[in-house]
Amino acid sequence: MSILDGYRVLDVSVAMAGPLAAMRLGDLGADVVKVEPVTGEWQRHTAAGGATGNEVNASFLSLNRNKRSLAVDLKSAEGREVVHELVKSADVFLQNYRPGVAARLGLDHDTLRALKPDLIYVSISGYGETGPYADWPGQDLLVQAMSGALFSAGRPDEPPVAAPYFLADAVTAYSAFEGVLAALLHRERTGEGQLVQVNMLDAVIALQMQELSVHTVGGIPQTRSEEVHAHSYIRAPYGIFTTADGYLSLAFANLPVLAEVLDAPQLAGLDAERDGFTRRDEIAAAVSNALRRESTDHWLHKLRERGVWCGPVLSYADVRTDPQVLHNGSFVTYEHPTEGAVTTPGFPYRFSRTPAEVRRPAPLVGEHTDELLAELGLSSEQRQALLQQGAVVSP
Repeated sequence: MSILDGYRVLDVSVAMAGPLAAMRLGDLGADVVKVEPVTGEWQRHTAAGGATGNEVNASFLSLNRNKRSLAVDLKSAEGREVVHELVKSADVFLQNYRPGVAARLGLDHDTLRALKPDLIYVSISGYGETGPYADWPGQDLLVQAMSGALFSAGRPDEPPVAAPYFLADAVTAYSAFEGVLAALLHRERTGEGQLVQVNMLDAVIALQMQELSVHTVGGIPQTRSEEVHAHSYIRAPYGIFTTADGYLSLAFANLPVLAEVLDAPQLAGLDAERDGFTRRDEIAAAVSNALRRESTDHWLHKLRERGVWCGPVLSYADVRTDPQVLHNGSFVTYEHPTEGAVTTPGFPYRFSRTPAEVRRPAPLVGEHTDELLAELGLSSEQRQALLQQGAVVSP
């Protein structure tokens, strides 16, 4: 039995943060019902990187395994009634509508709480559901830029560089996932449901608890370096450096040891905890010049031999064949009815007694509509009537 076996989650969210949070609940065994428009969720039609697939693109596949699809017209009274009936059997309702949309559709917290008093209602937004930015689009890059993080790395005369993956979406998803588990635990103890609100801006700010505390408590300004440096509040050398044939990551090195290994005597008399901050550019420049003389493999061997923290810089292709990744089983492969063998990142946790697993591939639009309507007790004639009215769609 899976950890969340017996719990039902209604996922009416779109894009990444909500669907990823719901998928993680599904990975742990919850019955996740993806409630999507009759034309399919937005992410089905937006192929990240151009990976369109046969019928289901890579973006949708990556965020929607372990779910059943109910394709329903929420603008119709009949469609809303179907979802309201499902709410009565649900434990969690998760949405990321723009402010006001849930109320217009009759899916706001107060309406659904009246139907299911112990419901865990999760609302995800970009910046919060009230306040001056409430109506702004909550997009990943925009949130990264507004979080303060981008001025912690890079050179001061160059534009800040954002994370090359959907960092804000992912952090928000895990914040919502954490919130659901905590709220379910509270309900187990008290019988009470509650509203859980998560917004992308707060999630990324909370992620920087250490960096922002250095600023707010320590009063240390956020200063970028002229030379290679990956974090304004960490001592040099710290970053990605060029070698004779590629790149190498280097962190928290003992400077006298580094002076010996790199044959860089100017580092020998420096104290990492003092000079690593005040002479950051000088140290980074010396390390950069030295590392360019030999290959990445050469330096990895020499530096690790002396206990210096360093590592290779891998591409996605490298990650797929990396020995530790293979050992961990970091990717999972499963069969999909239209896409064939699908390989995606697996699970970020391990349980000794209740392991996560792929029980269902990402669904086709409305693949489980008829199944779910039957579970609600609707007769074959009633189900057929809803299909004919266009209130629901089933393949």
